[in-house]
Amino acid sequence: MDIEAEIRALQLDSAEDNNATLIPEDAKPEEVEMTDKVEEEGMTDEVDTKSQPVQAEPKVKDKEVADMDCAEVPDEMESQKKRHLNVVFIGHVDAGKSTTGGQILFLSGQVDDRTIQKYEKEAKDKSRESWYMAYIMDTNEEERVKGKTVEVGRAQFETETTRFTILDAPGHKSYVPNMISGASQADIGVLVISARKGEFETGYERGGQTREHVQLAKTLGVSKLLVVVNKMDDHTVNWSKERYDEIESKMVPFLRSSGYNVKKGNLGAVRQTNKVNAAYSIYSDVQFLPISGLVGTNMKTRVDKNICPWWNGPCLFEALDSVEVPVRDPKGPYRMPIIDKFKDMGTVVMGKVESGSICEGDSLLVMPNKAPVKVLAVYCDEDKVRRAGPGENLRVRLSGIEEEDISSGFVLSSVVKPIPTVTEFTAQLQILELLENAIFTAGYKAVLHIHSVVEECEIVELLQQIDPKTKKPMKKKVLFVKNGAVVVCRIQVNSLICVEKFSDFPQLGRFTLRTEGKTIAVGKVTDLPSRSSA
Repeated sequence: MDIEAEIRALQLDSAEDNNATLIPEDAKPEEVEMTDKVEEEGMTDEVDTKSQPVQAEPKVKDKEVADMDCAEVPDEMESQKKRHLNVVFIGHVDAGKSTTGGQILFLSGQVDDRTIQKYEKEAKDKSRESWYMAYIMDTNEEERVKGKTVEVGRAQFETETTRFTILDAPGHKSYVPNMISGASQADIGVLVISARKGEFETGYERGGQTREHVQLAKTLGVSKLLVVVNKMDDHTVNWSKERYDEIESKMVPFLRSSGYNVKKGNLGAVRQTNKVNAAYSIYSDVQFLPISGLVGTNMKTRVDKNICPWWNGPCLFEALDSVEVPVRDPKGPYRMPIIDKFKDMGTVVMGKVESGSICEGDSLLVMPNKAPVKVLAVYCDEDKVRRAGPGENLRVRLSGIEEEDISSGFVLSSVVKPIPTVTEFTAQLQILELLENAIFTAGYKAVLHIHSVVEECEIVELLQQIDPKTKKPMKKKVLFVKNGAVVVCRIQVNSLICVEKFSDFPQLGRFTLRTEGKTIAVGKVTDLPSRSSA
C-alpha cells in the first residue's frame, strides 16, 4: 500500500506553509506542524518566553542572588562567538556515514596524520582497506570487525563560524533505536546516499534504511537536510552528472512525501556564494551535493573542475556553515533529557538542553522521581563553563542524587515549572506500515520512543479517526484502523515518564512507535491528563 501521500497528514509538514529556507536573511523560527490542524492551533517550536529559568529552590532571596551571580558571569557559550549545531549522519548501511564523518574530523584538524596511518594499518590487517576513515568514528571493536556502526558515535569539529557536534547514527535496521536516539538530539541532518550502482537502489527501495531514516528524522524534528551523494568517485559512477541527477530526481518526491519542503529556494543561500548559479538546486528544507567521503573530494574545498566540471555548487563545509541555527528559548523552563549518566567526583548526567539555561549553583529537579539536586559543574564539550543555553550538549555534575537512581529518559528540569510526568496521554498518530496481518486497535502493544525515553506501551482506546481529506474527525466510532490512517488515541505506559504536549515543547512531544524492529507509527502528544504530576 502506498502510504507516502498519506504521511503528509501527520508528518511534520511544512511543505506548503513554511517558506523558511537555508538563507540567513530569510530565516524564520522552525516550523514543525504535523497537520493543518496543528497550524490552525498555532503550534510552533517556540516555547513560552514568559517562563523564567529557575536558579535555586523557590526561596525568593536566594533565587535573586543566584540570578544576579549568573548574570554577572560572562556567558562562555556566547563569548566563543560561534554558534553550535548538532548534526546527525543518517542513511542506509554502508552508504559511507562513518567514513564521511571521519574525513570531516581529519580535514578539520581533529585527527593527525599519525593516527590516520595507524587506522590504515589496522584496517589493512583486517582486510578492510577502505574502512580506515570510519575507524575515527567507529571506536569499539565490534564496529570495526563488523564494519557497521552500532552505537551513536560523537565527535566535535569547528569551521570559521560554527561549532558542530557530529552524531553518527547506525544505518543497519537492527540498530534503528540507536539511530532514533541520535536523531532526537539533532538540529540538522546529513543524509548520506551511495551513488555506487546498486547501493542507492538497495537503500531506497521498501525496507531500505534510507526511507525509514528520512521519515524518522522528520518526525524527530530534524527540519533541515543536506543530502550528500557519496562515492561519486566509484568506478561505476566516475562523477557522472546523469547518475547524480537520477538520484536527486528520485529522492525529491520522497522527501516531499515525508514532510520536507522541496520547493526551489533562492540559490544564494550559501554565504560564500553571492551570485546565483543555476547548475545546482537548493530547496527550502533540503540541499543536495556530490562528495567522495573516502578521499575528501568536495568536502572542505570545492571539487576541482578537472574532476567534476558540471558542479558549481558549494562544498560540504560551506553548506553546513550556511544552515541557520534553530530558534531557541534561553529563558524558558529548563529541560534537559538525560541520555547517559556516570560517576565522576559525584553524579554526572549527559544530554542536550532543549529549553532554558543552566548555571553552576542552580537548584533543579531530576524528573520523574522529583529528586532535588544542585548543579556543581557544567561541561560543554570538554570545557568547564559557568553557564550554558539551549541547544548545547552538556555534562552536568550534580549533588543530591546517586547515579543508580537515574535512568535514560529522565529529565533535568526547573523547580518552578517541572516537566509533567504521566503514565497515560492522548496522542494523534499516523499509521505508517503495520506488520503483516496486524490490526491497530485497543490492546495493541508497541515500544514508545519519545526524546530519550524507550518504554513499552499499550493503546488503551481509539478515540476518533481523522479524515485525511478534510483533516477533521470522522463521526463514526472507530474500533480499528489500517495502514495510512490518522487516529487520535490514548496510550498507556507501565512507568512514569516525562513528556510535554507537542504544542508546548515539540521536541519533547514527538514520538515513534516500533514493534519487532519496524517503525509502525509516528505521532505527537496532544493532551495530558489533568492530574499529571508536575
